[in-house]
Amino acid sequence: MDPAVADIVMDPPLMNVEWVPIVLFISLALVAVLFFYFRFRTRREMQQTVRAALDKGAELSPELLQQLGEPQRPKNADMRRGIVGVFLGIAFGAFGVLLGEDDAVRPMLAIGAFPLLIGVAYLGLWKFRE
Repeated sequence: MDPAVADIVMDPPLMNVEWVPIVLFISLALVAVLFFYFRFRTRREMQQTVRAALDKGAELSPELLQQLGEPQRPKNADMRRGIVGVFLGIAFGAFGVLLGEDDAVRPMLAIGAFPLLIGVAYLGLWKFRE
């Protein structure tokens, strides 16, 4: 095989390691932009609905406007977040143990402690709210 062709086959130009963080940050930015755009669009549509109702002469009570302005939170939202956090923390710890590397166990347990403790806090909030 020709050495120039071998270099292209073994190290394609677009497969450099430098692209990994670039793609990571671009995708995170894209997710954030889409989140804010859809939230903006939802609020704009709600305001258009309220304006159309007012133009037709409908009376809107302050309670109704308050309910329209705030998103409805599910009753068990804290419990769901707590369960996800606890099991995410357990998953990080199990991943560190299953790797079989002694150097990986402590860092993965430390990383898993954050979502685990946040999940426990959410479960506490859910329990005390009842």
